[in-house]
Amino acid sequence: MAVDTLTFALVTGAYLLLVIGLGYLGYRRTKGHDDYMVAGRKIHPVVLALSYGATFISTSAIIGFGGVAAQLGMGLMWLTVLCIGVGVLIAFVVFGKRTRRIGQRLNAVTFPDLMGKCYGSPFMQTFTGLLIVVGMPLYTAAILIGGAQFITSTLLIPYDTALIAFAAVVALYVVVGGLIAVMYTDALQGAIMLIGMTALLVLTYLLLGGVTNAHAALDALSGEVPASLAAAGMTGWTSMPEFGSSLWYTLVTTLILGVGIGVLAQPQLAVRFMTVRDSRSINRAVLVGGPFILMMTGVAFTVGPLTNVYFSETQGEIAMQAATAGNIDTIIPLYINAAMPDLFIVVFMLALLAAAMSTLSSLFHTMGTSLGYDIWQHTRSEKPSMRTIQLATLAMIVVSVLLAYVMPGSIIARATAMFMGLGAAAFLPAYALALFSDRPSLRGAKYSVVTGAVVWFFWTAFVHIKESAVLGLAEFLFGVESLLPMPWPVIDPLVVALPLSTAALTAGWLIDRSLAGAPGHAETS
Repeated sequence: MAVDTLTFALVTGAYLLLVIGLGYLGYRRTKGHDDYMVAGRKIHPVVLALSYGATFISTSAIIGFGGVAAQLGMGLMWLTVLCIGVGVLIAFVVFGKRTRRIGQRLNAVTFPDLMGKCYGSPFMQTFTGLLIVVGMPLYTAAILIGGAQFITSTLLIPYDTALIAFAAVVALYVVVGGLIAVMYTDALQGAIMLIGMTALLVLTYLLLGGVTNAHAALDALSGEVPASLAAAGMTGWTSMPEFGSSLWYTLVTTLILGVGIGVLAQPQLAVRFMTVRDSRSINRAVLVGGPFILMMTGVAFTVGPLTNVYFSETQGEIAMQAATAGNIDTIIPLYINAAMPDLFIVVFMLALLAAAMSTLSSLFHTMGTSLGYDIWQHTRSEKPSMRTIQLATLAMIVVSVLLAYVMPGSIIARATAMFMGLGAAAFLPAYALALFSDRPSLRGAKYSVVTGAVVWFFWTAFVHIKESAVLGLAEFLFGVESLLPMPWPVIDPLVVALPLSTAALTAGWLIDRSLAGAPGHAETS
């Protein structure tokens, strides 16, 4: 159903005025490269926490992963545990402090720049930037799809119009205002997300008769599990799939580990640690970031499964059956529009827009600086200008919008997990070594990033059935959808690529160590 036009216009107008105002403030405070790239290294810890959380949690978590939770159940709550334990505590306290200190000492302004300067290697900077430019548009397009789908289902406007308008608004303040504008608007959007998700949890439990009744009703639906999911190992919406089943491998290796570990090596998140003055600011940010991530993911992974109760009671079918054309990305938007009051629909739409815009702005900024700063300066003799970086950002936005047009349905959560898995496989071992070693091995880092990327892409194209079957390369070259027998086709590329990337790092480090005393030996670039 469409919401009241006047109410929507007033609320959205006020929101956009705030976003534009903060974007303009960022523009006024952006005087040079440091301001555009790392927000002048003067960001307040609360702004850091909200920006980090709002960047991490987007429509992929609320719509994409919420839809997956509606399909597969509350086993996804283990991802919340990893998001807090790894994505906040380890990321901030262990990785964040060292990233800030080393980044400031080396005057690094992007994640690839940090990698390049830690290893004294143009190759590390360029290759890291190239992987971001190649891989991140997939994730960015998924966020665009999530935001556009909710706008379409709520306002009943054409999908194309929603997609282009959505991207254009975010592009405006990212291209002009840089990271200062991104982080200021992120903080606002994070606050809106927190209000919207809290209200969604409370209203859902009120609608379903309270916490106890809601969960009892969900447990009672275990007999309604579709035959295809039951055959794959699903036992119900309040329990994990059978251990070792194909569904268990998908849930654990792709969704839980892919995102839960991948968050440590996300360039758009790591660069935020370089925006604060000191390590004390990072400690203070944890106190805000932890509860924020708990509410964002915990609510999505709770409400998602509970939509089955609502659709069962009101329409006589589970959420997957109520989804538009079987697309699980439509479950949360359909539930909101069918079950919630009009005023809440407007507020929650703003929360979803805020979630998508906060992540999109960070991804746009990261892709643009990777192309316009990290790659450009190694293909041209001169240092890139602000205009070059802005044009590169605009180019990556266009690529992401075009990709959003061709991606299939039910893709949001998977695309998110894919890029996070790629980031962990390619970047995490070398990133960790750069932070925790006084003399990191360049040879080991090169071996690691190349091995992690190559193995991840190979496994995705030829083994992991969800992608290999769609790409068709294994079928075309070898006559099979996957090169390996079960359970390998349902084991995520991260689980194979990250250990091999770590092994390659270790091998390179041992070679460097054995050659350290050799006369005239040096590893360069």
